[in-house]
Amino acid sequence: MADAEEPEKKRRRIEDLTDKMAVDGGHRISGSDWDGRWNHVRKFLERPGPFTHPDFEPSTESLQFLLETCKILVIGAGGLGCELLKNLALSGFRLIDVVDMDTIDVSNLNRQFLFRPKDVGRPKAEVAAEFINSRIPGCKVLPHFKKIQDFDDSFYRQFHIIVCGLDSIIARRWMNGMLISILRECSSHSAGHDGVYRLHAGALPPTDKFPNVHHCVDAPAPEHCIEYARILQWPKETPFGDTSLDGDNPEHIQWVFERAQERAAEFSITGVTYRLTQGVVKRIIPAVASTNAVIAAACATEVFKIATSAYIPLNNYLVFNDVDGLYTHAFEAERKENCTACSQVPQDLQFPPSAKLQEILEYLTENSSLQMKSPAITTILEGKNKTLYLQSVKSIEERTRPNLCKTLKELGLSDGQELAVADVTTPQTVLFKLNFTA
Repeated sequence: MADAEEPEKKRRRIEDLTDKMAVDGGHRISGSDWDGRWNHVRKFLERPGPFTHPDFEPSTESLQFLLETCKILVIGAGGLGCELLKNLALSGFRLIDVVDMDTIDVSNLNRQFLFRPKDVGRPKAEVAAEFINSRIPGCKVLPHFKKIQDFDDSFYRQFHIIVCGLDSIIARRWMNGMLISILRECSSHSAGHDGVYRLHAGALPPTDKFPNVHHCVDAPAPEHCIEYARILQWPKETPFGDTSLDGDNPEHIQWVFERAQERAAEFSITGVTYRLTQGVVKRIIPAVASTNAVIAAACATEVFKIATSAYIPLNNYLVFNDVDGLYTHAFEAERKENCTACSQVPQDLQFPPSAKLQEILEYLTENSSLQMKSPAITTILEGKNKTLYLQSVKSIEERTRPNLCKTLKELGLSDGQELAVADVTTPQTVLFKLNFTA
């Protein structure tokens, strides 16, 4: 009998403690606050210390700024996003927006802890906002079930700090370009945007991770079958016309998945799944819950430093590795003088006059520092703007496609000619300068 009563006593004790914590009830002041709720934050903001910023002056105003004024945008509500939303809300940030274009999949539930099985199929941003708002009193998370490209600069200007938790290189580069363009226009008010995510494109991994695609029978990995379908079969069969393979299009992924399954069956290779296909096509790096937690904690700490000026922010790059033990290192990444995002210096293109426009297109998409997706190339010829190639509009693509087979000389281009390239990876047009080689 005593053994049966013990779990019941434990349950009641936990319920009593929960009530006292005032998460869903209890004594509160100032609307949704209760005595001592922000004592842990006040210790950092209302007293001096040996590690505070040299110019920091303790006051009560910093906490009020966090609670009532500071607007934060979290981009991504996945592995990092869930951790970020939780950390920021518990640190005193109440006015938070979150943007995410994805819906919840069963595979997300092992690490994206704001979601439950009943939420599968619903937008991540909406479910994450509902969870935080219901669990943390006073927090007002506003969800946006959209792509980041669906918003113009006026949307991004309203936030004091923007935190990126994106796994897509294309989206990260686009966001980086958008924020840099805002900083250029608002240099006199840029203090609130110190949280801009700085992306060193040259440090990104190359897009081709799986070699021997042509000979996957010699290396029996399911990834090779997927790459075979993506690299060789897609351009050959053009299942959706001249449309480029889109990793966010379920129909495209399904087609690659089915072709990869056929290839795998032919050589008795196992392990080709829809999820793996999507991961290979989108270059998704497998996520680990503990790594998400560590990185999100570091990001949230930097947000707190920037918003309060209480401590010196990280300068400016953090490496964390937990593959073989634990290793972390901070260093200052130097600015790249000809960075495509923050520099207006035209990038050099070294090609002979006999090179074809197709070669330039391949360079723009395959170069590790650029990694463009569907570049549109224009230039000025005889005082008029001329589109050399544009892929996104079918009628223009058909009209400009013959230019891909023409040499640069045949197109009328000359040494020193400037090419303007627009792409989904950046909101700004990137300038290139042709340097003819012998």
